[in-house]
Amino acid sequence: MARLMSVLLPIVGIAVSLLWAVEAAVTLPKPMKLEWHYYKVHNTCDDAEVYIRHQVTNFWNQDKSITPKLVRLLYSDCFVTGCDGSILLNGANSEKTAAQNRGLGAFVVIDKIKQVLEQYCPGIVSCADILNLATRDALRLAGAPAYPVFTGRRDGMKSTRESVDLPSPSISFDQALAYFQSKGLDLQDMVTLLGGHSMGRTHCRYIEDRLYNYKNTGKQDPSMNSTIANQLRKLCPPRTKNGQSDPLVFLNPQSGSNYRFTNSYYQRINTHEAVLGVDQQLLYGDNSTLELVNEFAAGFEDFRQAFALSMSRMGSINVLTGKEGEIRRNCGYTNANNPNKI
Repeated sequence: MARLMSVLLPIVGIAVSLLWAVEAAVTLPKPMKLEWHYYKVHNTCDDAEVYIRHQVTNFWNQDKSITPKLVRLLYSDCFVTGCDGSILLNGANSEKTAAQNRGLGAFVVIDKIKQVLEQYCPGIVSCADILNLATRDALRLAGAPAYPVFTGRRDGMKSTRESVDLPSPSISFDQALAYFQSKGLDLQDMVTLLGGHSMGRTHCRYIEDRLYNYKNTGKQDPSMNSTIANQLRKLCPPRTKNGQSDPLVFLNPQSGSNYRFTNSYYQRINTHEAVLGVDQQLLYGDNSTLELVNEFAAGFEDFRQAFALSMSRMGSINVLTGKEGEIRRNCGYTNANNPNKI
């Protein structure tokens, strides 16, 4: 946790107070090119973050599953071409139509927020910033820390399914680490961000290899707890024909339909109860990986603070600012292709 502790020291970076509540200040390095409260500083949309928080709270009170859906949406955006809102674009060959993004949700949340902001301050707040801020606010409602989101992103103008290189949930530890490092993140970021799987659901197709044919052996993944494997097999019967249903199962049954942000994800790794293979692989990393898993399993607050830092770092991947990109008037279309041009 050396990096986290150094970042949290008040002599490094800048300290900012968390939103809504009496919480310890989280100290984060300012991402290059982004600003704290960008729209207020530039007096372009002073209450943008207030409007976003209000809408997220309304949606969350009706459907708490928007938290993991927004986290997954942000991950799918940032880990492809960068945090540029390209995942939000519509089109027959867009990123959202890629096989790896099948089942993504929460688009309606972003669209509603954009609609509201366009009424108060048209053409000002980017869809990329909305996605980052809305995800932060939804995570806070689920129990995560209200970490600072630096803003000023602009929206990308291209989105193709060919650009989607999201890895399989069954990749090895070394493959997963190499993937995160290719995005400018490190081991701690990987172990921490995978903790987002403490909430949400996944399709059976992503775990059927662990249940029925691990590494083409025709057997169950030997690293999976037999009790959880039996439970999952009941929910995920073998798919033997085209068109067979592909049910959803909870990534973390302890969170389940409550969609609470907890550290039980790491506890389940230690008892071989992780649902996704990439999660269970953390148990077979190096000593630093095991130290992080054990620390987060034992201390919720350590995990919360580390998650705040890594989410902020992820939100800064390949951002567009200044004269790059544009500010979309409709998150589903570039301005040139907007069917409802103003």
